[in-house]
Amino acid sequence: MKKSPISAISRRRFVGGLAASAAAITIVPRRVLGGQGFTAPSDTLNIAAIGAGGRARSDIAGCAHENIVALCDVDWSMAARSFAAFPKAARYKDFRVMLEKEKGIDAVIVATPDHVHAIAATAAMQLGKHVYCEKPLTRTIAEARALGELARSSGVATQMGNQGHAMEGTRLIREWIEADLIGTVREVHYWTNRPIWPQAIQRPTEAFHVPKDLDWDLFLGPAPFRPYHPAYHPFKWRGWWDYGTGALGDIACHAMDAAFWTFGLKDPTRIVAETTPLFKETAPAAARIEYSFPETADRQALKVVWRDGGLNPPRPPVLEAHESLPSPSGQLFVGDKGLLTAGIYGENPHLYPQHLHDAVVADPPPQTYARTEGVYKEWTEACKGNGVTGSDFADHSGPLTEMVLLGNLAVRTQEEIEWDAKKGRVTNVDEANEFLSEEPRKGWG
Repeated sequence: MKKSPISAISRRRFVGGLAASAAAITIVPRRVLGGQGFTAPSDTLNIAAIGAGGRARSDIAGCAHENIVALCDVDWSMAARSFAAFPKAARYKDFRVMLEKEKGIDAVIVATPDHVHAIAATAAMQLGKHVYCEKPLTRTIAEARALGELARSSGVATQMGNQGHAMEGTRLIREWIEADLIGTVREVHYWTNRPIWPQAIQRPTEAFHVPKDLDWDLFLGPAPFRPYHPAYHPFKWRGWWDYGTGALGDIACHAMDAAFWTFGLKDPTRIVAETTPLFKETAPAAARIEYSFPETADRQALKVVWRDGGLNPPRPPVLEAHESLPSPSGQLFVGDKGLLTAGIYGENPHLYPQHLHDAVVADPPPQTYARTEGVYKEWTEACKGNGVTGSDFADHSGPLTEMVLLGNLAVRTQEEIEWDAKKGRVTNVDEANEFLSEEPRKGWG
């Protein structure tokens, strides 16, 4: 792994094996250029998906009000349900081939394992295509920054798949906090039952044949080569650092979104983690991660505590015997006047003591933030030039992902780390900077 600040990361990292002609394209939004593949605001988008099984099925279905023209997945058995739902869509295993051949694509959904997010999204944006990418936006902090920069320069519409940001609950949380209903907030807590896949394990050594419908080399993509094993695919890749970001990366881009948006939590200065026994290649079975955010002109200093593996925060004494925190996952804002709880996506926000909630139901504060038709419609309308997305790569989901992934630096080093956002590096534990970026496998960068 390469020790270097984020600013030194080569943009070559993200080209990912595209044909030279595609890599050399000058980035100009196609809605400006017109021509083949251009979509007028009133027209239907031609959408392709990189990833068609698992979570991707929901993303594709969410955009089915447009024209699904191409589906790509390295495992055609996993993609079978999407293939059946969209029988006219062209089918591919290699997204690079799909992007080269399908000239009429307007927008791309990226719903692969985390390690392919950045390289696939970059390839699409370099061709002037709008991109919706599943969370976490990227696997590394360097990738998050690079995608944000590319999204800003390309002018395409981008959206990360943290769907709670477009929901009513997240807006209520911000409106209630800004209305001072629970007073000054100095602590926010999160907890989740994830991981619900194996973590804290060693690399398996048994030999397995690659399933007939799976292209294992394409699954690996930019990751280092290792033999196929069902410990990685399907789905179990999340716990492996080569492919995923553990329970924190999986859920925190949902859970932490409301606080990130409300308080502008872009630059924690200190992060410390406590975990169950650590394994080199996999995330721990459980972790408690504490982020410290300094005071700013807009808010007090704030402590954010993440717990996974079934760990829960202490029960607040203000709760009555019949009241409880959301289970098995949730979030808790601690103010000097009261508490605000919600589900992991910001759903079902509730104030405590109960009289605070009764009061807000009877006399709610003004709706100061516009409601949307959901994360997918928000994106497809932005692709057509109608409005903007709430979780775009440049200003929202890129910085949110960076903040979240800093927790994994503390987990992997088992050290309290100090972060300098302007320099893009950890200032006190040089080992942590090794995890900011990783060189891709030969042929993928």
